[in-house]
Amino acid sequence: MSGEILTVRDLVVHRGNVPVLALPALGVRAGSVLALVGPNGSGKTTLLQTLAGLLEPRSGVVALAGEPLDSRGARAAYRKRVTLVFQEPLLFDTTVRANVESGLKLRRLGAADRAARLADVARRFGIAHLLDRSARKLSGGEAQRTSLARAFALKPEILFLDEPFSALDAPTREALIDDLARTLQETRTTAVLATHDQLEAMRLADTMAVLREGRIVQSGRVAEVINHPADELVAAFVGMETVLEGIVTSCVRGVLTVTVAGRDVQALGEARPGETVLFGVRPENVTLALEPGRDTSARNSFRGAVVRLAPRGPILKVDIDCGFFLTAIVTVRSAEDLALQPGREVVASFKATAVHVIRRFPPACG
Repeated sequence: MSGEILTVRDLVVHRGNVPVLALPALGVRAGSVLALVGPNGSGKTTLLQTLAGLLEPRSGVVALAGEPLDSRGARAAYRKRVTLVFQEPLLFDTTVRANVESGLKLRRLGAADRAARLADVARRFGIAHLLDRSARKLSGGEAQRTSLARAFALKPEILFLDEPFSALDAPTREALIDDLARTLQETRTTAVLATHDQLEAMRLADTMAVLREGRIVQSGRVAEVINHPADELVAAFVGMETVLEGIVTSCVRGVLTVTVAGRDVQALGEARPGETVLFGVRPENVTLALEPGRDTSARNSFRGAVVRLAPRGPILKVDIDCGFFLTAIVTVRSAEDLALQPGREVVASFKATAVHVIRRFPPACG
């Protein structure tokens, strides 16, 4: 496809004699970030390593800018044009400066060019004060910053990232994701990220491919995948924590009424009256109040009781029993203002446009 720098066609990868990956097609546009997401064992790391040229597929084609990796020589040349950052930083037993410059020396860049690139990536990843420190004396976050700086110094045509934050504590991870997101955007570096964390994917990627059992079950723009998951397993994985089953009681000009636990939920979509459907609502689309809002445009408003609160850094996940269970996310300040605690009565509201309907049958609506 036009604008795609990396393409895959009819890819099959085995481990031993066991097929572990099967992809009819996949493309990565130049300057974009693709997130490969899925649970452990879904195949995302295998796919990343295959795309990076570390694993040879049983069949199919991987091509960079239309040039297939169809020989040992082609794969060797390809690996000089791309870079892979692992979950655990692989650093030489020398200084940070020498680690960042190592790839540049192998590529025979002159001293002035090396110095310019070193200064640039050291600034971007906040390691200028560490350049003369031994890599052995770095913290986990400092080591990963050094690893990322070394990768960006090479100016790769594609940067591959294999769960680079999973071994870091939360504050370190948050700061490093911010720096990486800014650097990817400013440098327009094409990247492929393997992660099991949908929040990382949302912050870093333009597009997302969800893998399950070695196959891509859904792909597209990040907002499309997280707001319109293909099935309930994808919905659960991308953070749509409220997924309920209901019966369609009416469908009028694309507006559905779905009854669940005796409550009517309004949604946009297509389905037959009498049809059983699943519908989901992302927690950030649910608002909480102590009384029904007079000025709200939300079609759905339900009184319920707080069941539990779970901290998630600066926010809280709130589970509410409205006759059915609904999950919302609020800031700590909002939770204090509403005096939220188990048993507290609240009104939970969400718009019809925020409801995603997952059908199990072909669409038809009168």
